[in-house]
Amino acid sequence: MTTISQLELYHMPIASSELGNDPLPFFAKARESHDWLAASDIGYVVTGYKAIDDIMRLDDKLTMPGEEIVDIMGARGTGWGDFAIDQMLVSSGERHKRLRGASASAFMPGNVKRLRPLMQETVQQILDEWAPKGAFDFTEFASQFPVRVMFALLGTSTERLPEIMKYLEIHGESFNLEVEKMDLIERGYQTLWAFVDDLIVERVAQGEKGDLLDTMIAARSSGQITDKELHQLLILMFAAGYDTTKNLLILLMRSLLDEPEVYRRCGEDFDYAKKAVKEQLRFATPSNTMRMVKEQFEYRGVTIPAGTMLVFPLTISGRDPAMFSDPDTFNPERPEKHATQAFGRGMHICLGQFLAVANVEEGVHLIAQRIANPRLAGPVAWKPFPGVWGITSLPIEFDPVAAEAMA
Repeated sequence: MTTISQLELYHMPIASSELGNDPLPFFAKARESHDWLAASDIGYVVTGYKAIDDIMRLDDKLTMPGEEIVDIMGARGTGWGDFAIDQMLVSSGERHKRLRGASASAFMPGNVKRLRPLMQETVQQILDEWAPKGAFDFTEFASQFPVRVMFALLGTSTERLPEIMKYLEIHGESFNLEVEKMDLIERGYQTLWAFVDDLIVERVAQGEKGDLLDTMIAARSSGQITDKELHQLLILMFAAGYDTTKNLLILLMRSLLDEPEVYRRCGEDFDYAKKAVKEQLRFATPSNTMRMVKEQFEYRGVTIPAGTMLVFPLTISGRDPAMFSDPDTFNPERPEKHATQAFGRGMHICLGQFLAVANVEEGVHLIAQRIANPRLAGPVAWKPFPGVWGITSLPIEFDPVAAEAMA
């Protein structure tokens, strides 16, 4: 067996702006040196789809990095640092099961299906405001949609959404390992903590509405979760409902700007729109993740010792040419049936995956009806690659379609 540190691997500049702007050439270079591994400053990058699929399922060998991320960010003693170490995504075993159980039922397919009319109503309301403009930055438009659905799921008014959107954005990017932003990240976290604290206090005073927030408060009252865990879970939900789903919708629009016929069909045929979303989940998605090896294991002749940091680039694992034919072509009718890795694997697979997919399916179907013939109207700006990847600016021009024309 060869230990991972003995391999001659391509060193990937994973945190560089060049890689964030266009990661594919860097991954192609990495595969020239090794078919499923690369090195980087933050850990070993698992570049192969099959290797990602196999290794991420080794829950008994891996743990989510919490303290390691906090040390990189110099965040010991901060509220955000405490969150990064203590949140549900980092927990394991019985604690993870307990925290996940406090809200899991709300995100199952049956409950998500009942939310689809709300999604449709929400995106139509936003389109009524934005579609007549004829041009805007799609990232600003997309930031309005999925988080409003999350607010509704929690039975919460969107009146305070504008004031906290900036902090939701900051929190979503807080795991991108940008150390220079730590002061801003901490201010954002404290703002979100105060926001969810107000929601909890108000709901207790007002009485139950029979929604997810009531379920979570009841879990606190029964002792299933603590008050601190309740706050952290709510912050996690609002941030996920804002950032990752929004970024998926933006990435899909970027793909469809190059595929006008696919875009047109998304507006005409909801089932086809669902295929386009599924293909986007292969083509490019927002979330990368990391794991720390807690127990040494061997994989394909490579020994990976305890203490090794592994980076899983879920954002573009679907572009692995060993698994997908013509992987850089966006094709909703693609013959391969490999499951998306966008939401992870193992015990930490994304709790809100069905809600995220439904939001984007409903969104793109209605957007394609009201925003006709979209075209790129300026330069595209990208986030750093680690953590939540995506686009920070996507200016478009289009032909507006009035709501009355859809009747």
